[in-house]
Amino acid sequence: METKRKFQDLPPGGKIAVASAAIAELTLMVAALRDLYKRPAEQVKGPKPAWAAASMINFLGPIAYFAFGRRK
Repeated sequence: METKRKFQDLPPGGKIAVASAAIAELTLMVAALRDLYKRPAEQVKGPKPAWAAASMINFLGPIAYFAFGRRK
């Protein structure tokens, strides 16, 4: 029962899906960290270092920051 697959063994559609997901995740993380860096602390709900750490957690961290961490 072999469950491990190498990236090279994926079909072209699988490679595109993995690469697209990685690019989307990195883009979200960079956007969240950039916004957090430029936004004054008064406009952030909670401590900025905590949001910076949370933004490094897969897709959930940046999405949570954009949804709940910023004051409008």
